[in-house]
Amino acid sequence: MVRCITALLLALMVLLLSSAGAEKQVKFKNASVHDPSVMLDDGTYYIYGSHMQAAKSADLQDWKLFSKLDKCTLQPNYGLEFKEAMTFAQTGTFWAPDVIRLSDGRYYMYYCCCEGSSPLSALGLAVSDSPEGPFENVQILLKSGYEGYDATQYPNAIDPCVFFDKTGERLWMVYGSYSGGIFLLELDPATGLIKEGQEDYGIRLLGGNHARIEAPYIIYNKDTDYYYLFLSFGGLGVNDGYNIRVCRSKNVEGPYEDAQGHDMRDCMCQPGHFWNDDDVAGFGVKLMGGHQFWEDGAIVRSPGHNSAIETEEGWFLIHHTRFAPRDDRYIVQTRQMWFNDYGWPVVAPTCFTSKSVEDEMKLDGAFRVLLHGQDVNTTEHTAETMQAGEDFTVDGDVITLNGVEYHGVSSIGYDSDQDAFVTTFTAMSGDGQTVWGVRTTGQD
Repeated sequence: MVRCITALLLALMVLLLSSAGAEKQVKFKNASVHDPSVMLDDGTYYIYGSHMQAAKSADLQDWKLFSKLDKCTLQPNYGLEFKEAMTFAQTGTFWAPDVIRLSDGRYYMYYCCCEGSSPLSALGLAVSDSPEGPFENVQILLKSGYEGYDATQYPNAIDPCVFFDKTGERLWMVYGSYSGGIFLLELDPATGLIKEGQEDYGIRLLGGNHARIEAPYIIYNKDTDYYYLFLSFGGLGVNDGYNIRVCRSKNVEGPYEDAQGHDMRDCMCQPGHFWNDDDVAGFGVKLMGGHQFWEDGAIVRSPGHNSAIETEEGWFLIHHTRFAPRDDRYIVQTRQMWFNDYGWPVVAPTCFTSKSVEDEMKLDGAFRVLLHGQDVNTTEHTAETMQAGEDFTVDGDVITLNGVEYHGVSSIGYDSDQDAFVTTFTAMSGDGQTVWGVRTTGQD
């Protein structure tokens, strides 16, 4: 009996030691940066987020946090430097900033403070000689939530994204969250300030009546000649349904449309239907929402507030995400992004890794297939096992499932749930429905 117990204990110790010694093929150095806005400068990627969080990376995979509220290098004396904005917004909270380098070589940070439970906000400009700060306040550019302000029509002055249009000469800022929607203003590229001669808040692109839409981010793709406006629908909490959507236009000023041809200016809550997701769920191309590929795998919740960047290696989408059943903790994730035959972005189902692999794509066998749907899903959509050639077919980068063609990209990705590099696909139907697939291991 003693020998049996001893043998059992030894076996258990070996198992524990083996498990402890096992290492993932790929490890990610994650950073907690909420609402990450990316900028590439001199070979280093920077992301700036809420709560004065900022991180940097050489490869978009391993991030090093260099600023947060209790160790704020972006502005060590932020309470004094941004006192005017904080006083107006009645808060010490900073929300999603955006940083861009202008022709004078300096770094321009568009910051915002918001009371949180109301659209009492101030959006301002600060400038630094370094991407890591310190940023010195220039002035407040916009205010919202003041007496006489109509929150159903006018924007909450937060969530700025600043970018040059395709000419490389005109500078723009898209911004807004909930309230009256998403708006666009032209800026002076010499000063970074709002260009004179425009309506107070600029051009309304979409939203209104407190539709839960925020985090606008615009990129231009020279290959398709479209401007793409990314958005986050739903709420940002782990149970609140954040999901990433996109629409596009040939003109930076709009109108923007989704894959079904909806004019996004019509995307708003109906009068009196404040914060009603059902009124807006049919608009926009949903790229990703809460999801789970494996029954015992990671449960991704509320991926959102993304930015995007084109590099020599291609396009990448960067966002924060949460996981169930955890609380509201969050990490940054980077995913490769391509543009399909329809000219719409499709996003990898697995996180990007800079590790090089020589694996060949295998488009046969069993896949976990996941449909993202069109809803603002507060719980995760789950994948099901399907057989290539039986339940769906693959012809190049066209996936046919239930008689519907989805156009996209097949690639090799690292699936952390399986701890393996596997064949994956991401594709979209003509009406903007997104499907992801991850091949299962152990079948070769």
